[in-house]
Amino acid sequence: MPTNPNKLSQFWQELKRRKVVHVVTVYASAAFVMIELINNLAEPLNLPPHFITVVVIVLAVGFPLTIILSWLYDVTSEGVEKTKPVEELEEGNKTVVTNAWKIATYVSFVVIIGLVTFNIVGGTKELHAGDIQSLVVLPFDNYTGIDEFEYYIAGMHSGLIGDLGKISALRVLSKTTSRFFKDVDMTIPDIASELGVDAVIEPSISCVGGDSVCVQIKLVSAFPEEQQLWVKDFRVAKSQILNFYNNVTKQISEEINVVLTPQEESLLVKSRTINPEAYDAYLKGQYYWEKVDRESMEKALDYFQLAIEIDPEWADPYAGLANAWGTFGTFFRVIPQSITLPKVYKYLDKALELDPNSAQAHYVKAINAVWTEFDWEQGEEEFLKSLELNPNDALCRMYYSHLLGILLRPDEARIQANLALELDPMKPLILVLFRNGFVEGDDQSEILRLEKVLSIDPNYALAKVRLINIHMNAAYANGDYEKWIEFWDKKVQKWNDEGKAAVLNAFHERGHIAAIEEMFRMNEKYGDDCFMTGTLKAERYIKLKKYDKAMDCLEKAYEKRDMDMTYIATDETIYDHLKDNPRYIELLKKMNLPLPNN
Repeated sequence: MPTNPNKLSQFWQELKRRKVVHVVTVYASAAFVMIELINNLAEPLNLPPHFITVVVIVLAVGFPLTIILSWLYDVTSEGVEKTKPVEELEEGNKTVVTNAWKIATYVSFVVIIGLVTFNIVGGTKELHAGDIQSLVVLPFDNYTGIDEFEYYIAGMHSGLIGDLGKISALRVLSKTTSRFFKDVDMTIPDIASELGVDAVIEPSISCVGGDSVCVQIKLVSAFPEEQQLWVKDFRVAKSQILNFYNNVTKQISEEINVVLTPQEESLLVKSRTINPEAYDAYLKGQYYWEKVDRESMEKALDYFQLAIEIDPEWADPYAGLANAWGTFGTFFRVIPQSITLPKVYKYLDKALELDPNSAQAHYVKAINAVWTEFDWEQGEEEFLKSLELNPNDALCRMYYSHLLGILLRPDEARIQANLALELDPMKPLILVLFRNGFVEGDDQSEILRLEKVLSIDPNYALAKVRLINIHMNAAYANGDYEKWIEFWDKKVQKWNDEGKAAVLNAFHERGHIAAIEEMFRMNEKYGDDCFMTGTLKAERYIKLKKYDKAMDCLEKAYEKRDMDMTYIATDETIYDHLKDNPRYIELLKKMNLPLPNN
């Protein structure tokens, strides 16, 4: 051990003799200066975004080569010579480090210390690519004093989020979650911390003229401290409002050094003049559509139709109409699909003819392909196209998660569901659609999510029904039939009084099996006044162990293109009992669904 310090000392002296220490110091200084120069000149010289990465890799590879070469060779007055080992040197013939090398080494050392100090202590506050990766657009502050203008402002909020959402390098929170922070008594850092974002956009509107609006957009970073990064005032002609969203998105992306893909660049340079009256009608259509009740959605149809009549060359209202008619026929089942589907196809085709890059139209086409046509391949293709055009569409991601779950691809489904939840964590529909069948969790975690929905909107029907279904299934599985029928009574609010009374009487007089049998009798007697879906009938026939009748119901539901049929390969209440049934296997094959246990 005593000889180790001497060996280290000898090695260090040899490094200095061969000028390795001096060469490494100069190399490191030159590399550091080169990287700083490229960082500062990349934007003015319009250098490609990967250029700095290539330079760093080259410098890193060059570092060990420099060490090896400086050990083996030396630069002398007679040129480059191979460095002699110390034992070959003649007595008293010592290699001398020239003053030039010493000065270069000292200067390089000072440069390195200075650059490190500057970057750590007094570095520039200029944003670099990746500093801001997520943001939320707060609702517009309305300084116009015109309450009737609120639908227009809400539409501008949606439009700006939609355009920013096209940027794949940014996570842009959806409008539903954003609206929860309207007029809240919270600081920007508090809002950003609550939502897990890096920056906040504060928009406001101060005047409304006959043909223009006055808008201010502020971009504020939240961390490490609140700092206004950018602010700009605009007077926007209503006919140029779509171009305004593109313009703001481009300016913000440049301000925070976000690198746009070629497709994003192309989408953001598109220009379209719009008829202000058509845009006004379209925004009213969106405003009423989001209320979700039937009366409001019928108003939405009228406004979308009006927008088309005023400006028949604009794609968005056609996509709105296709979505509305599809929802009425497939999801709400209030209008026969024989009426709704031709309209869906008509308006979808027109929307995509006018704008092949309409993310909304591709989304509606995906929804229709999956839950009406049972065409999984086209559905996935359209979901991916829509997400390519707008990667921040939370609802599109959540429905895509469902398709992946339907196809028994749970790992992929989980990723998409979690992304959707990150983008719009306060949207009731997102929380309801976050299905345990496709993601990790148990009934208790789903109950907590549904209770959160009802804390946001106490009247949200989908959450109420889903919550009751969970409790009903649990009670039935546990043999607690009193609680099961109690939840059933809460669920069937739309059944007529006679039908409900007959089922309840059958239960109290003859038990739960008699109650299920009575449900079928009342459905047959009263039809839609005691409604049961085809898959629900199948589940109840399975409880009665009448598997052929269950299959009859499923086959009829398939012929009617009942949207619930998409889940028959994932619904345990069905496939656990029918997975060995030849008719069930044949139906899965006909629907091109994965077979059980595959």
